[in-house]
Amino acid sequence: MNARTARIARGATGDRPPAPPPALHVEDVTVRFAGLTALGAVSLTVAPGSVHALIGPNGAGKSTCFNVLSGLYRPESGRVRLGDTELTGLAPHRIAALGVARTFQNIVTTEGTVADNLMLGRHALSRAGFAASALHLPRAVREQRAHRDRVREIAELTGLAAHFDTPVALLSYGDRKRVEFARALCLEPRVLLLDEPVAGMNGAERARTAEAIAAVRARLGLSVLLVEHDMGLVMRLADEVTVLDFGRTLAHGSPDEVRAHPEVLRAYLGVPGEDPV
Repeated sequence: MNARTARIARGATGDRPPAPPPALHVEDVTVRFAGLTALGAVSLTVAPGSVHALIGPNGAGKSTCFNVLSGLYRPESGRVRLGDTELTGLAPHRIAALGVARTFQNIVTTEGTVADNLMLGRHALSRAGFAASALHLPRAVREQRAHRDRVREIAELTGLAAHFDTPVALLSYGDRKRVEFARALCLEPRVLLLDEPVAGMNGAERARTAEAIAAVRARLGLSVLLVEHDMGLVMRLADEVTVLDFGRTLAHGSPDEVRAHPEVLRAYLGVPGEDPV
């Protein structure tokens, strides 16, 4: 195995501590649909290596924000930057290549095993080329072996090792959601966008997924932007929280600051005097 292939097998950072990712900056982003403002001058910064939660009632603009960040929507005004790199208006595949990966609210998996699905996440990192892969040339075989080794590591990190060769169709709902999470990690992202990662899960599945998110953040050093309605999970995992309401920023701060904010209590978490989580 050559040095480059070995590096792929170990991941982007090898045995060294991962370098901190650049900050993700969302600056005064506005999106309108047929005159309706889905996002109105929304700004936030995901600090390097942090977990930043984006919360708010249904229709607050959270998914619209994710679609802007991943290149599915182009904002009417404002900009998105990853460090000094402009992401605004780039196609989704170009944003992914720059190190921004995402999951979706609904499960999106293919037929085949967990390993097959995770290998799809390595496609953008392949350098052997179609012809070399089809002809099973030695360099292509070595690269495929290295990618599969890395995929197995990610399956272990996300709690899917026992299901590595299991058809996805046979998995529980919670495990299929974690396959999506693991597949996004297989892109070796610097910033991970998680769109409702525990939606629809039972209590045990939620706990396992929360542990996996914390482990990934600690082990890989990446940044996470999290959209989630489970306030217990948000308050445990997030370093910072931004609250949207009707497409505008209602509050921003630490979990404790947001939890105590009177406007947040009224709009989303409950009424003053009640325990919101």
